[in-house]
Amino acid sequence: MSLIDRYIAAWNETDAEARAKAVAELWTEDATYTDPLADVSGHAGIAAVIEGAQGMFPGLVFSPGEVYDAHHHIARFTWHLGPEGGEPVAVGFDVVELAEDGRIRSVLGFLDKVPAA
Repeated sequence: MSLIDRYIAAWNETDAEARAKAVAELWTEDATYTDPLADVSGHAGIAAVIEGAQGMFPGLVFSPGEVYDAHHHIARFTWHLGPEGGEPVAVGFDVVELAEDGRIRSVLGFLDKVPAA
């Protein structure tokens, strides 16, 4: 499973225990996650942001977008959030920095499309 597939799977994991395990396997212990709505560090903080996103958008799922590019220890990709197989209500662009062991050290997230209030 690719990095993006594992990342999307973590964001879609609704079971708290399984989500915590996925976060621990994917991110370093001191990892950071920053987007317009959050700025957290550590596994618990990242898992809480994922849980919060799921609470804001119940029943919607994350899926990979069209863009994926990587070089050295940096990757960037787009993602969609919407009903399974449907039109996305949100679209984002994330840049990740990887640690030597291949886990994520930091995520810088951008929101390109957000639901109208």
